[in-house]
Amino acid sequence: MYASDEDVAHVGQGFLDRSLPREDWTHAAHFAATLWLMRHRPDMDLARDMPGLIRAFNEAKGGVNSDTSGYHETITQASLRAARPFLDANPPDLPLWQIVGALMKSELGNPNWLLEYWSRERLMGVDARRAWMEPDLKPLPF
Repeated sequence: MYASDEDVAHVGQGFLDRSLPREDWTHAAHFAATLWLMRHRPDMDLARDMPGLIRAFNEAKGGVNSDTSGYHETITQASLRAARPFLDANPPDLPLWQIVGALMKSELGNPNWLLEYWSRERLMGVDARRAWMEPDLKPLPF
């Protein structure tokens, strides 16, 4: 997936400056960019800043942020809540590409990991796309 910290930085910086090709904005890339930002941009409040960054990236790539596509608040905030403890559980000098690889081998690597906590209809509903909604199946462990 990623063979170096430079690969992860390419994703993170490409997300920020919107130069990352749309087809490279995968589930793994979402987490790679998030972990890179957490480690290298401590000046950013990702819970606050990530929504605007994702919306801008989507629009720059021709996407639409609507009630049915594009930015999703609950998925974003849940992913941030999952990524932070995963990063913090590793030594600060461990190469980030290794952390991303380990995360992708964990339950978080499955794009459907959220369905353990939210029913599909609640998670994919307009309300969850627009604003944070608590899980309806079981609480998040983070």
